Amino acid sequence: RCHEEVDRFFRLHCFDFRDPIDQKRIRYLYQQSVAYLEEHLQLRFPKLLKQPSDIRDVFLIASQSDGFQRNQILACVILKLMHVIHHMEAAELRYSLPISEESLLEHAERSIKQGADRMKQSGFPLVSFYGSRKARSSLITKLIAKRENIAATIFDKLRFRLITKRKEDVFAAFVWLSRELFPFNYVIPGQSHNNLMSFREMMSDQRYSDLFQNLTSNGIEEPAPLTAEDNGFSGASYRNINVIVDYPIRVEHLMGLQGSSLLGRIVFVMVEFQIVDEMTALQNEEGENAHSLYKERQLKQVRHRLRKGSR
Repeated sequence: RCHEEVDRFFRLHCFDFRDPIDQKRIRYLYQQSVAYLEEHLQLRFPKLLKQPSDIRDVFLIASQSDGFQRNQILACVILKLMHVIHHMEAAELRYSLPISEESLLEHAERSIKQGADRMKQSGFPLVSFYGSRKARSSLITKLIAKRENIAATIFDKLRFRLITKRKEDVFAAFVWLSRELFPFNYVIPGQSHNNLMSFREMMSDQRYSDLFQNLTSNGIEEPAPLTAEDNGFSGASYRNINVIVDYPIRVEHLMGLQGSSLLGRIVFVMVEFQIVDEMTALQNEEGENAHSLYKERQLKQVRHRLRKGSR
């Protein structure tokens, strides 16, 4: 672990640690986090955590792999609070700016396509990596079909599908995305699913043996498989990994902002990433998994809800 890795992690969040304004913003988030923890949870921090000369050192303390120590736990708690406060204030900033969701989605799409080009140029065994936007009619259908009384959130207005040559490369693709394209800590809890690979299959990938050793030593167990409920209108044999991410975007150049507001210069838009291997992708288009049948099952639910009410 080194400062360069922390800098890379900041870049995923659209922070440039060389930028004095970004450094000031990061320091502000850090101080707000410590203040909250001291005032509301009565936690006390040693000097190296309360007033670090370089905040990047706190990330290094949090990432130690020689067993949980008190300072490591306190460092992790501070970083969690930074995550929460930054996300909360980014949402406030987004709603205070006169900029359309369409503009933000267009910017996110360009940014992710650039990432896709880098992934291809790196020699990663890809079949394809492409994006799409939901049509207006599809959004209406999805909203009516949802069971919630207030179906205000659509997670996949902007979505990207990544297809690898082999199933063995699916997990490696996810690791690449979380290291090079989006920050793993802004994956939306409860909205990302995997019914393609078991945890044990992923653990067989020797490229990430250290990662899995750390996970299993900390009690991470095999997750429960997806049920038909989780699959929604997809066929029962439909398989993929789908991840919903709050994707960060810098907005000062979009709005002509000078300097930085108290809320920062970063907002988020939701993006869906679907990851699957080539053989499974072909199987996902056959039989009960065909997209036309998916749409028909969805429209059947819409007809029922409009005629007989919610269920």
